[in-house]
Amino acid sequence: MKKYHVAILGATGAVGMQMLEVLLERDFPLASLHLLASKRSAGKVITMKGQSFTVAEATENSFDGIDIVLGAAENDIAKRFIPHAVRAGAVVIDNSSAYRLDESVPLIIPEVNPEAVHEHQGIIANPNCATIIALVALQPLHAKAKIKRMVVSTYQAVSGAGVNGLKELDDQIDALKNNEPVTINTFQHQIAYNLIPQIGGFDEAGYSSEEMKMQNEGRKILNLPELQVNCTCVRVPVYRSHSESIMVEFEQPLSVEAAKELIQNGNGVKLVDDPYNSVYPMPLDTSDQDLVYVGRIREDLSGHANALSLWCCGDQVRKGAATNAVQIAQLLIEQSAE
Repeated sequence: MKKYHVAILGATGAVGMQMLEVLLERDFPLASLHLLASKRSAGKVITMKGQSFTVAEATENSFDGIDIVLGAAENDIAKRFIPHAVRAGAVVIDNSSAYRLDESVPLIIPEVNPEAVHEHQGIIANPNCATIIALVALQPLHAKAKIKRMVVSTYQAVSGAGVNGLKELDDQIDALKNNEPVTINTFQHQIAYNLIPQIGGFDEAGYSSEEMKMQNEGRKILNLPELQVNCTCVRVPVYRSHSESIMVEFEQPLSVEAAKELIQNGNGVKLVDDPYNSVYPMPLDTSDQDLVYVGRIREDLSGHANALSLWCCGDQVRKGAATNAVQIAQLLIEQSAE
């Protein structure tokens, strides 16, 4: 089997570290693995699964001889370095939002639109985590009845804001426990014992940037330019795994039992649906693994034809980011072997 020279750009962040772990878990055929980060992280040694890797500073010349770059950096870093990686001959799978809506860049969820991998011109974009979780949950149903409209509420874990989000929740809980004032740096308000209905800035219509990703990215991934999505994104004091409440209207009728059977046999999903025995998806159960759990599937009661409601949960650091990127890299390998 051919082996590949791989680099992780932004390797010391939460997603970059998870990419490293997933590559090793999946026995990715590595000829070499290069961890790239900022100058202040250069020289740091990361040990994972019995292997040690030394972090190097990312520079414009870091991509010579690299076959695949997994991008886990912020937008400004992605825009700075990715063009250099492409010019050096690498294929970049980028987790930032910098290229997601670029018409020349495929936006891929392997369970949903793997065929789009053939369209890349050096860059492939990884979708937003909440979009990935929703569309993986819905893909088996969409393949049968075709999605027409979605109303979504997301309940997003603090780790979606990176290590600073986790630290802020911990620090605030400790402060409140000791009757001390809380410090607010990462989120707009206190997140401990609270919900914040804002992720990103708001547009003129009152929708946040995170909310618009579900529609804009969903339209591109599903190739449905008229897809209607109304989304509300909420930050919740949960460490890991995003949860989503989804009302989905289809073009064709789809019964609850048929939907359950489709999810049961779907790719990347797990049916967890026995509400009368208190069995349904929850963040604690979906953390540290790659399936999207789907449950509470029921008929919509608001009068819309061919509509169902469901609840899903998925680990946004793994399937919502790192694992999805590694799966795309595996698609690239399969393509090159054809």
